[in-house]
Amino acid sequence: HIECASTMFGSVLNYVSLRLLGEDKESKCMEEGRDFIRSKGGALMTSSWAKFWLALIGLYGWEGINSIPAEMWMLPKWFPFHPGKLWCHCRMVYLPMCYLYSKRWVYDQSESDPLISNIRKELYEQKFEIIDWDKYRHSCCPDDVYAPPRPFMKLVQNILAVYERKFCVGFFRWMRNKGLAFAAEYMEAEDIQTNYIDIGPVNKALNTVVAFVEANHDSSAEAFQRHLQRLDDYLWIAEDGMKMQGYNGSQLWDTSFMLQAVGESGIAEEFPEMCQKGWKYLVKSQIPNDEENNERYYRHISKGGWPFSTAAHGWPIADCTGSGLKAFMLMAKQNCISKYNEVDPKRMYDAVNILLSYQNADGGWATYELNRGFGWYESLNPSEVFGDIMIDYSYVELTADALTALAEFHKVHPYHRKREVLKALRRGASFIRSIQRFDGSWYGSWAVCFTYGTLYGVNGLISACEALGENEAKKSSLAIQKAVRFLLSKQNSNGGWGESYLACVNKSYPNGTKSVENRDLGTDGSGVVQTSWAMLTMISADSARVGWMDETLTDDLIDSIGSGAAFLKQKQLPNGDWPVEAILGVFNRSCGITYSAYRNIF
Repeated sequence: HIECASTMFGSVLNYVSLRLLGEDKESKCMEEGRDFIRSKGGALMTSSWAKFWLALIGLYGWEGINSIPAEMWMLPKWFPFHPGKLWCHCRMVYLPMCYLYSKRWVYDQSESDPLISNIRKELYEQKFEIIDWDKYRHSCCPDDVYAPPRPFMKLVQNILAVYERKFCVGFFRWMRNKGLAFAAEYMEAEDIQTNYIDIGPVNKALNTVVAFVEANHDSSAEAFQRHLQRLDDYLWIAEDGMKMQGYNGSQLWDTSFMLQAVGESGIAEEFPEMCQKGWKYLVKSQIPNDEENNERYYRHISKGGWPFSTAAHGWPIADCTGSGLKAFMLMAKQNCISKYNEVDPKRMYDAVNILLSYQNADGGWATYELNRGFGWYESLNPSEVFGDIMIDYSYVELTADALTALAEFHKVHPYHRKREVLKALRRGASFIRSIQRFDGSWYGSWAVCFTYGTLYGVNGLISACEALGENEAKKSSLAIQKAVRFLLSKQNSNGGWGESYLACVNKSYPNGTKSVENRDLGTDGSGVVQTSWAMLTMISADSARVGWMDETLTDDLIDSIGSGAAFLKQKQLPNGDWPVEAILGVFNRSCGITYSAYRNIF
């Protein structure tokens, strides 16, 4: 992302993309990019995902790609390691990868295309034809490595390299063909279930290539054409140009937040048309049914859930379901909604059902499905550049969204699955307390970073306390007080708070406020969104006091909120907006996401 230091992953792929789009190799941009790539050892030193794309185009040898055998899908489901137990984003990326790797598919004109020939000369310091590709299977520029493949993974990859060269024959070749057939079937199901959007942009692009291969290179084939029609879903024109999104948008996520902000502020009746439009989007975005053959294709139940973006995308998520349910219930109370719309309680029951089904054995909530694998799966992470991608972990944000939604639902429908809801609240609160850091904060895995995680940790605990009563409040009081003290200790002299994305990368609250590119974060290290997160946390802690908050914190807390409010008032623009500042979203520790609506929502 744009705040990150230059990487070989980004540089090689962007260089090749620009050349394929017609950029002259002698342009200043290309010369500088080529100099950077060559200074790091050439494209041999880029990351494995970039090498995979290069191999597809004919710019890298398949012998230099570590094995991704399609036959792994033929393992029995009880086997300790099975690809169906991977986190769905990881699973859905390596699914088309295993298909294309096992076929060793390459652009069929790569040997005769003069542009490919020229790019080969530009990317490597030695002749393409004489490179010993196998020698570079494990090579990756140190600047790119965030999650170094562990020795055990390298051993497995070396064993598989021998298997690919000598033993993938006979029975194993038959198993590979079976695996390829299932992989093709699985990808077709994913395409249809998501209306050819697919779960994310990486498998979307790879599935598009697979559709072309499956159609025997017939570009007029229906599946391939439907893929092409959906590519634009991932393009986004931002303030600084067009980008490829990390998802097909955040429509439901932003809408649910905005409706909650308007409802909780007590101004919904002043904007009835906006609320009605938002309500309609909530209703049409809730997933109405489970996917067909969901068990065969490793899908969790879907009915009643809300997605991150659109119903057409079709993958519901725990926190989006929690946020969607909260917005639904809050809007249902507004006169501008209830006067014109029938509120069907079954929608809420379905949402609660899927929320309860999402709770992990540790009491927390993960993203799209239950945690199916084991912690040791992470020792098999082959990506180099992403952390914690192998299984679906429980997170404070997901857990808190589920808890706050279930607690609000319990107020409205106190007898609907009462024992299950209260048990889920109790287990969820225990999980949140168990992952609080020693300094009182929570690590935010889906935004930057500790102010965000702490907002969710405190709100989750408070909701559980309100639903479960005094005994639960006693268990959580110390955790909430520690969180407040953490935020008080991080407030800047100008009244605000701020963290750069490096807090997510390094898993520690930054001492300074500079990004890698040496740009200030916000104003003197304070950003409007992180200031808002900190203030919302302390407002919740103060307003929820029921005799268990340490009264010595009260004066400091109120003074801190006042200073934060003064900072936000100072930063507001004449048109009511707030300035665009640093990247606020994150995933897999090191990938940035721009949430442009956050500055107005929070």
